[in-house]
Amino acid sequence: MGLGPLSDVSLADARDRAVAARELRRAGKDPISERDASRAENSLLAARSMSFNACASAYVAVHRAGWRNVKHAGQWEATIGTYCSPVFGKLPVQAIDVGLVMRVLEPIWATKPETAARVRGRIERILDWAKVRGYRDGDNPARWRGHLDHLLPGRGKVCRVKHHAASPYGEVPAFMAELKNRDAVAARALEFAILTAARTGEVIGAKWDEIDLGDRVWTIPAERMKAGQEHRVPLSHAAMERVKRMRGLRRNDYVFPGDRREALSNMALLMLLRRMRYHNITVHGFRSSFRDWVEEQTDTARAVVEMALAHTIGSAVEAAYRRGDLFGKRHVLMETWGEFCEPRASALGSVIR
Repeated sequence: MGLGPLSDVSLADARDRAVAARELRRAGKDPISERDASRAENSLLAARSMSFNACASAYVAVHRAGWRNVKHAGQWEATIGTYCSPVFGKLPVQAIDVGLVMRVLEPIWATKPETAARVRGRIERILDWAKVRGYRDGDNPARWRGHLDHLLPGRGKVCRVKHHAASPYGEVPAFMAELKNRDAVAARALEFAILTAARTGEVIGAKWDEIDLGDRVWTIPAERMKAGQEHRVPLSHAAMERVKRMRGLRRNDYVFPGDRREALSNMALLMLLRRMRYHNITVHGFRSSFRDWVEEQTDTARAVVEMALAHTIGSAVEAAYRRGDLFGKRHVLMETWGEFCEPRASALGSVIR
């Protein structure tokens, strides 16, 4: 058995190593096998000492292709870099325990509850990934149920859920009349968003090949929908008026093109509201205005409203209802909403259709 090169091992060290090897022999062990096993264990420990930051980067890289929203990976990297990396980012993932997780969460749990909840969930997923890959053992210190829920108050106890600020539906017609005087692509996009009850991202990303002018249908592909399913939107006469106006301004594939980029900025509609001095409402809030109007002014079935808002149908009964004449009912609903938002324009449309 070699005890090391003469240039590195002194005579005294060689004698000590020889004594240790003989002790193993007397104990019935093979010193060469013991040495090889020790080297293998050290190599395994080195391989398993992957840092939390490295695990987080690997997790994002693996799951990036499966996330529909291209911004999702950036959001993960931003929250991990801001809240986790300064505390335990460089530590081996095996070393992450409850104390370290609490050092990240406690400072923001009461002041930024939504962010804190997302950070906790992301830590939990990264640690689960690391365990499956063999980089750590034991329970997940970021698990909520039956674990951190004993150390931190539930989100409902530290804050009230803030909904998007919405305009009362009775004020929508006056707002639409004011908006119509605005000569801007963002104004037409906001009108279209209100008339279709669609989300901002769905509207600014709308392309001409999604619009069927003959059947008055806007088909949004699955990859642009929050629920990941293709969604057909019936276009009222008021909504079609906006589409036809934009057709005369067509510059690229987008229905609502931006000045410097292919599509409008994600903030364009909100900034328009601010320029109009509407600081107390949001674009998304108009979806709430639409829903309030439906519930208070119509007898529309809940499943029809949920589909109009592109919400996921929950029960089997509602799913079965969806396979019937739901689109036709939504077409009638959106036409009625358009007439409510713009009585004169819609009345003219009903004469010429």
